[in-house]
Amino acid sequence: MAKIEKVPTGEFHSGYGCIIMTLAAAMFGFILWWGWYSLTTMDREIAAVAQDKPAVLPAITPVADLQKRVADFAAAAKAGSKTSLKLSAADLNALILLAPDAGNGSYKDMLRVKGFDAAKALIITDASLPMNTAKFWEDTKRYLVGEIDFAVEMTAIGPDAKVSAVRVPGKTVPAEMVKGMQMYGYLGPWQEHPEIGPVLKSITSAKVESDGVLLEVGK
Repeated sequence: MAKIEKVPTGEFHSGYGCIIMTLAAAMFGFILWWGWYSLTTMDREIAAVAQDKPAVLPAITPVADLQKRVADFAAAAKAGSKTSLKLSAADLNALILLAPDAGNGSYKDMLRVKGFDAAKALIITDASLPMNTAKFWEDTKRYLVGEIDFAVEMTAIGPDAKVSAVRVPGKTVPAEMVKGMQMYGYLGPWQEHPEIGPVLKSITSAKVESDGVLLEVGK
């Protein structure tokens, strides 16, 4: 009997594995990406806008009825009922406490929502973002401290928040750095969550108003 040999029908390149790993890391959103980005590109430009110490952001005050409002909204969304949820700056900051730590710190140490621009559909935040140095073996960080505007946009899997603008007092943030930050959404850690993901996907409208973000299902 003739020996059967398996012959590959397509070419394989060792770089494919790196691409797959990069895509997998991107699913965790901006935090993982930011560590990779600051290690491998624009080290000099980052140094020009960063500082050695993080900013101390205001303490987050829990919102008493937030958990119930969110739970009621999620239950109605899962049931396919028309429903809405208005989230103020205080609400959004309280939700930040739930953000996971992917290795470079959690969102509660990085961001504070402080206002809204309804005309431009932006969420305005104070930010203190950790960035590794090119000399990763030294285990040191520097910090981009300033303001970040987030645009709320609808995707195939629900609303997402993406960087629109970055401002550091007295410094010019390189355009390429901002473009890189705009590639990924901040809701990535939740979009794949087994419980939160389906709720996000059920949202049909996310509108930035002067006093908060209005989420709607079935409207």
